[in-house]
Amino acid sequence: MASGGGGGEKKKPAVMVVAVDESEHSFHALEWTLRHFFSPAAPAPLFSLVVVHAKPSPSSVVGLAGPGAADVVPYVEADLKKVAARVLDKAKAMCAANSVGDVLLEVIEGDARNVLCEAVEKHHAAMLVVGSHGYGAIKRAVLGSVSDYCAHHAHCSVMIVKKPKQKH
Repeated sequence: MASGGGGGEKKKPAVMVVAVDESEHSFHALEWTLRHFFSPAAPAPLFSLVVVHAKPSPSSVVGLAGPGAADVVPYVEADLKKVAARVLDKAKAMCAANSVGDVLLEVIEGDARNVLCEAVEKHHAAMLVVGSHGYGAIKRAVLGSVSDYCAHHAHCSVMIVKKPKQKH
């Protein structure tokens, strides 16, 4: 005999975290994700969407504190807030254009690598989506690749969406 489960209880969809910054690569990744995972034709969403923007701290942008560095910090902070607002506004507009109204948008201060891995933990995400900037080996070695770091450290599947190269 089969026992009846919890009646009409709906299973919550898994969480997908998508990273966005001001780059066209991250918005390509968001657009690709919306088209492939959030089709309005789908009977029920497979994922609930969380869009995360990692805002650098003003001190990390100002760098080594020299004389007068403290005077610059408030201006840098204001600029970083404007960038974050612009990024989230664009992400929200893209979601709306793809009929995805149920999206959580977050700005979290810190290094993108740590912010994204922590967002995965916080939301118990099943998948993290990041765009690939397409850096070469030297640039990647110097700057460090957020996607590479997340692929090795995030406790979920990581999808790296590459922007197709333009054919000449």
